[in-house]
Amino acid sequence: MESSTYLDEDRHRSGRRFARRLYIPRIIGLATGFFCVSSVLVLQPVSGWWWLLLVAYGFIWPHFAWQTADRSSDPARAEIRNLMVDSLMGGVWIAVMGLNALPSALIFTMLCMNNVGCGGVKLFGMGLGVILLSCLLTLGLARIPLNLETMPSQVWICLPFLLVYPVYFGLVSYRTALKLSEHKRRLMQMSTRDGMTGVYNRRHWEHLLHGEYDNCQRYQRSATLLLIDIDHFKSINDSFGHDVGDEAILAITEHLQLSLRITDVIGRFGGDEFGVIMSGTPQESAIQAMARVRDYLDEFRLPRAPHVPLRISVGVAEFNKHMVNYREWLKAADVALYKAKKLGRSRTEVADIAA
Repeated sequence: MESSTYLDEDRHRSGRRFARRLYIPRIIGLATGFFCVSSVLVLQPVSGWWWLLLVAYGFIWPHFAWQTADRSSDPARAEIRNLMVDSLMGGVWIAVMGLNALPSALIFTMLCMNNVGCGGVKLFGMGLGVILLSCLLTLGLARIPLNLETMPSQVWICLPFLLVYPVYFGLVSYRTALKLSEHKRRLMQMSTRDGMTGVYNRRHWEHLLHGEYDNCQRYQRSATLLLIDIDHFKSINDSFGHDVGDEAILAITEHLQLSLRITDVIGRFGGDEFGVIMSGTPQESAIQAMARVRDYLDEFRLPRAPHVPLRISVGVAEFNKHMVNYREWLKAADVALYKAKKLGRSRTEVADIAA
């Protein structure tokens, strides 16, 4: 129930952001569009009610549209309705202008651009139908004569609408694209990285291991896999609390990052277990790298438990072309790690892989 509530709240916030993004563009578009339409309307045989409607639509409707969307229980749906009202009124003004060429083309293009930008092909199709229907109905009911020719003065009056609105709409679209890109980057990081340490999580790390296995098979290159376990980690947690346990995990992560190459792929394989893929590295070099990590740990002390040494057990498995799949490679390193822990911990053991 709580999950459903959170989803509803998130959907509501997202809808409000969507409506807010269209608020300023609608103000600019309708304000500049007002002069575009009025330049033609002064020459049309229409009553004063059309002028009142034009003023209300150009300068009051943008604020009313925002308020209705903002106060709606479903702001996104309310804003879609607002866009359909824009399409409806756009068709009306095209008809009232007698299909005057340039202003009509500008209004039609901007409305279609809005609908495509906000809802893709589906909203474009809906908007197009509303524009055409409202235009035809207005022409038929109001019996407005056609006025297709655009005069030079009307071209100049339409220029602000032509220049200002597309630029601002493009700016809004650019900012939205940047936010979406950043949001996608964060989601990607959340899906591939461990939240506490920042190294790869197990699922993504195994995906990278699978890729390394395939590359080693295809190009006959060497690589070494290491599984690392913090010795007596449960005792650290039980004796000093999870905060100290977290400090131990972060310390191991930092020492691995300092000691290994930037190309070595570190992953948090479990609660207190790490995996490292060392591409293009024979097992002797991997063992030396673990010796450097141990040298760091010999001088390191946990701030909240300075008398507790931090030690690691390591299982090492070099790639062998006879391995059936990457899981066999991973199993070999796991067996070597188990052997290291069985023989007294704080040591590195190499997998016994048959040629």
